[in-house]
Formats: sequence, C-alpha cells, structure tokens
Amino acid sequence: MPSQVLPQALTIAASDSGGGAGIQADIKAIHANGVYALSVIVALTAQNTKTITKIDPISQEIVSAQMDAVFDDFIISAVKTGMLYSAEIVEIVSYKLREFHANQIVVDPVMVSSHGRELLTPSAILCMTSHLFPLAYLVTPNIPEAEQLAKMKISTLEDVKKAAQRIHQFGCQHVLITGGHLETSPATDMLYDGRDFTLFHGEFINTQNTHGTGCTYSAAITAQLAKGKSVQDAVMIAKRYTAEAIANSLTIGHGDGPTNHFYFLTDI
Repeated sequence: MPSQVLPQALTIAASDSGGGAGIQADIKAIHANGVYALSVIVALTAQNTKTITKIDPISQEIVSAQMDAVFDDFIISAVKTGMLYSAEIVEIVSYKLREFHANQIVVDPVMVSSHGRELLTPSAILCMTSHLFPLAYLVTPNIPEAEQLAKMKISTLEDVKKAAQRIHQFGCQHVLITGGHLETSPATDMLYDGRDFTLFHGEFINTQNTHGTGCTYSAAITAQLAKGKSVQDAVMIAKRYTAEAIANSLTIGHGDGPTNHFYFLTDI
C-alpha cells in the first residue's frame, strides 16, 4: 500500500498522567481530526480525574531542544500552546516560535485547572500577553480566563464582546471566548477578528465528564487549521467534534471523567 502524507501540527503543553487533558488530550484530538501530532512537553504533572498533586517544569534547554528537533524535521502547518506554567517557559517558547517563523499559532491560555489549581504564575501571565499573544493567530480563553485577561466580570454576551475586544488589543489576530461557563448562554462561543463577531451556538451537555475539554477543543481547531480550513470553519468543525466527544464521554476514574476523543470508533 502507498504511504500516506498527513498534515502535521505541534502541541506545546504539559503532560497529564491521567491522560484526559494536556499533551495527551492534544495528541488524541489532533489525530482524531486527521492530522499527525507532534509534541513538546514543557512540564510534568502528577494528575488524575480528581486533582493535580505535583507540577514539575522542564528546563528551558530541554524545551528548546525539543522545538529544534521537531522544526528541523517536520513541516509544521499549525502550532498549539497549552499550559506553559512559568515565565521562563513562556519566554523560550515565544523565542523559538519567532525563530522558526511558526504560523497559525493557537494559544490556549491555560490558567486554572478544573480542580481549581493555578497553572500559570502571575509573572507568566504578563509574559504570555506581552510575548506570546502578539504571535497568536487565535487565542482561546474560557470565561474565567477571559475575565482575568480582560480584567472584568463576564455575565452576558455583551460582556463577552467587550472582553474579546480587550484581549484582542494584546496583538493576537483572533480571539475565541468559549462559553461553557457562561450562565446566560451556555455552549455559545464568540469569535472576534478585530472587526466582526461570529457566534457559534451549541447544545449544553449536562455531564461531569468534561476533563480536558478546553485542551481538546483548541487542539481540534489547530488540526483543522493545519488542514487548511479557515478560522471560522476550523472552529465550527472543532466545536462539533468536541461536543460529540463530550456527549460520548467516559466514566473513568473517581472525579471528572475525560472526553472520548475517538467516539467514532467501533469495536474492531
């Protein structure tokens, strides 16, 4: 059989030993969306569906070496960043992305875990908005993250618009605020390109098995961008995929279970 050539996308994030979020969720979601996943691990976490007990960041030297290795050998069509944890990691990732002229960068500004654990230090937040956001094709905060970035309370869709405008001023090309935490319009996401707003409506799925949802969504968007989709189409397809992964989620572990990235596979 002839060999296949798949588009290639890179995820830069932390490892989740529970397999539901972080680099593991990203790789699953990227592959499930028909793209070959490359990875750069920036931190190790001791994590399960209930909690995160330990975070151990990786040195700048190893992060840099991983990025050198993948950019030297692969044609990377899109890049996603997830939890970067420290200012030092944000700095080296931003520097290397500039060095390699990476494009279609999706920044998921992971700040707090679903367990309530802070995942980004205050100095790292400032470094991210000043160094990484200006490189971003798309930034994908959820409501709590958008509130922190925009320094405002978000309760309505009008608030979401204002927050998106404020976040866009950091220099990113597009802002997608995901609305899973918005009480007035749950499962409604808003995309802003600096001029126009686009709403993406979805059905709210009542389940506690949502561990890694944000990682999955942003990784799926990254995969679709790597396949050449427009940002609007990438978001639409990724939203539909993520909704199905949540609707077919897995009751695994004793906390918030993970989404089912390969829900479409049947027994072989």
